[in-house]
Amino acid sequence: MPRAAIFDLDGTLLDSVDLHAIAWHEAMVKFGHDVSFERARSQIGKGGDKLIPFFLSDEAQRDHGKELAAWRSERFKAKYLPLVRPFSAVPDLLMRARVAGLQIAIASSAKKDELEKYLDIARIAKLVDAVTSSDDVEESKPAPDIFEAVLKKLAIDGSSAVAVGDSPYDAQAAGRAKVQTIGVLCGGFTEDRLRQAGCAEVYPGPAALFAKFEDTLLAR
Repeated sequence: MPRAAIFDLDGTLLDSVDLHAIAWHEAMVKFGHDVSFERARSQIGKGGDKLIPFFLSDEAQRDHGKELAAWRSERFKAKYLPLVRPFSAVPDLLMRARVAGLQIAIASSAKKDELEKYLDIARIAKLVDAVTSSDDVEESKPAPDIFEAVLKKLAIDGSSAVAVGDSPYDAQAAGRAKVQTIGVLCGGFTEDRLRQAGCAEVYPGPAALFAKFEDTLLAR
């Protein structure tokens, strides 16, 4: 039995990936970069420190990278955050994991101020034992920093935890921290992409993971 379940938020517990992609697309276009919604969406799951360099040259980053990130953040919070909704059975899944004796942690590439609102939207703030955001580490996913930080908070090693995430970047980050990953398809990435990135199991979403709990890595 693992000792902890470490959950991503965007695309895993919350239906927010498209909203983030729209905000990044709008920010890129506003600052003169021809980045489509589809290309922006393919990078959701990374923090801004990894997403921006994927699209902007070093010179562009120096010139307006911080301003672009700040505009994106304010745009998302003002226009799209109110539209974020949780997927089905999210509190049920976390409660089931707690009943099984697991500590519950959140490891997200979101900023801390966004993350706190997400916990309220998902109705899970009282079910979580530890939280780590991109503000707590030097590098966001797919670097392992976020998972390493949350493992330290839980006082366990990677082999004692199971991660749940929707993106290849979750699986890559968790794998580098020696944590096995369960993938969920509700964030929009294919099962092949998730398994190639290292996911040991893949389920449609939180409701399916809740229904099949006894058969998953979380229960064995």
